[in-house]
Amino acid sequence: MSGFTESALIKKLADLNNSSQSIQTLSLWLIHHRKHYAQIVKIWLRELIKAKESKKLIMMYLANDVIQNSRKKGPEFGKEFCMMLSKAFEHMADINADEKTKGSLCRLLNIWKERGVYSEQQITEYKEALMVTEEPPLKKSKKSLIKSESPTDRKKVEKENEVTLEVEAKLDTHVHLSPGTPAGDPPEPEELIKAITDLENNTASTDEVVRQRIAQLPVEVTEISHLSKIEDKDSAEKLSKKIDDAITLINEYNTRLALEVENRKKVSTMLRDFLISQKELLAQAELSLGEYQDKLQKAYIVRQELKSHIQNLPDLTALPDVTGGLPPLPSAGDLFNVNLHNMH
Repeated sequence: MSGFTESALIKKLADLNNSSQSIQTLSLWLIHHRKHYAQIVKIWLRELIKAKESKKLIMMYLANDVIQNSRKKGPEFGKEFCMMLSKAFEHMADINADEKTKGSLCRLLNIWKERGVYSEQQITEYKEALMVTEEPPLKKSKKSLIKSESPTDRKKVEKENEVTLEVEAKLDTHVHLSPGTPAGDPPEPEELIKAITDLENNTASTDEVVRQRIAQLPVEVTEISHLSKIEDKDSAEKLSKKIDDAITLINEYNTRLALEVENRKKVSTMLRDFLISQKELLAQAELSLGEYQDKLQKAYIVRQELKSHIQNLPDLTALPDVTGGLPPLPSAGDLFNVNLHNMH
């Protein structure tokens, strides 16, 4: 996963689009670099204010995804965004966002309230900053206005309505689904390497010394049939001591094995989350590669056209030297005399 820099974040925010995959991928990257949470939120607010109006709602949905999906790892992002969101909502009010955008922001606030992301008092403050008191009413669906009895007409209008809702609610749908993604917070590469190294260097299953000691335990401590050979109290006490030592040895080894199982499960989960994040970043990188390859092809075409254009331009070196100035133009009398001479 690429390292965090301010320029990298600004570039990723510039490339952010209204698809759920784009929002989730960047959210995952931000959560991965959560140790920079204060700088991330500061840059987010600055870029939100600078962004085009059509991009601002997407930026708000990105904040929502980060806030909700980082809660399991710690409150850093939630607390930092909490201090900046009033300014963000005030900015949305200052630009006089349209009713549809305000409605989307109100639904976002209501989701935060329902899920306990922020307190009711904080939600109220955000709504006041946005200069709304309640969510604007939803527009009636075309479907609800259908009065035609024709099944064909009804299906046609329903299909048109589905397309319209898909376009208008694309981001709203993501807000409702975002708490379910991503599958887990991916570990830092250093964390993953350390966990794997520790697992390989401190595993009970590879401790040949202890396994050999267990394998060489005297048969009388594991076979009950040998009890019949005990003839006196002294022999019984010696056997009891051997059995206690064997039990201690095996218990300690079993404890280590159980810990190894848990550590392997933990590393397995870390690997899963890391692979998921890498696949998402790979998909984003492949998409970017395709886009820039298209741009490269266009640049090649422009360069070829430019070369062709240059070849068709006149050779300036073949023009007469006019450094000393052009000769004077002939007078009207000279032109008249030349014409009379030609007539004769």
